[in-house]
Amino acid sequence: MSRRNPLRLRHSILRRLFAAAFALILFSLPAMSQENKTDVLELDHTSICGSNLETMKQMFTDEGLTPDFGGPHGNGVTQMAAVGFDDGTYIELIAPIKAGATSGSDWAKFMGEEAVTCAWAVGTNVLAQEVERLKKAGIAVTAPARGSRKRPDGMSVEWMRADVGPGTPGSVLPFIIEDETPRAWRVQTSDSVKGAPVSGVENVVIAVSNLDASIAMFRKTYGWSEPLTENQKEWGRMAYFPGEPVILVAPSGGWIAERISKFGESPVAILLAGRDFNGAVKKYKLSGQKTWFGQKVAWFDERKLKGVRLGVIGQ
Repeated sequence: MSRRNPLRLRHSILRRLFAAAFALILFSLPAMSQENKTDVLELDHTSICGSNLETMKQMFTDEGLTPDFGGPHGNGVTQMAAVGFDDGTYIELIAPIKAGATSGSDWAKFMGEEAVTCAWAVGTNVLAQEVERLKKAGIAVTAPARGSRKRPDGMSVEWMRADVGPGTPGSVLPFIIEDETPRAWRVQTSDSVKGAPVSGVENVVIAVSNLDASIAMFRKTYGWSEPLTENQKEWGRMAYFPGEPVILVAPSGGWIAERISKFGESPVAILLAGRDFNGAVKKYKLSGQKTWFGQKVAWFDERKLKGVRLGVIGQ
């Protein structure tokens, strides 16, 4: 998938390739051949839906991640705020403009909650070609459709979007976004995280009912090699495609199984890239440190984030 920002892409790929190499060495597996990979995804953003935007903005502010208000979407139903990071990725907070009025939003079913992860997106500058590639691969994909948002300064931000795979947009396979206006109009680094020990969104953790079937779907969609797999207590059986921004988890029960029962397969956690992991742990008072695929993972207080699982991953 072609990229919009070569410098940002180089930074992202180098970071992920380092993590991938570390994991492969740790697990003593043969290195994945780059020739076998037809698509390296550029994560654009992740989304958290909720019933009240001000509530979500405040809970992120309280955790040291102050969002910037982005204005209403062109559908006239929802509005957003964003925490933009140094690497260009961002966390989007979405809520209805009018309390309870969610009809017309693709993510309406998530907005009855105070806050819940709901979608993820990847970016491209060749959307039409990517749609055709997916069609030829036998992957369900919608025709590109225009989206927009009016910023607080009155400027209109526009993009094209194509939804991929089953479920709500960005629930398992990411939806694809291509900017019509300059991307810097859509998001910039938030003051609260400039130079912070976290540099961007590194991974999206997606809850699936059948791990093997989901692995097969991602491999068919993007031409990836077999992932690494491991079991994590309180999470389930997990799969990670080294160098890619997605981790799949199939629960054996517990809160993730309940989440699938309520909302279907969809993102259940977001991991930020810790360029200074220890610094992030100290600054954000992270806890629950574990090791996932050879990397350290620690978590923000989910109670303060209304149940949202937000963590940091790094060395």
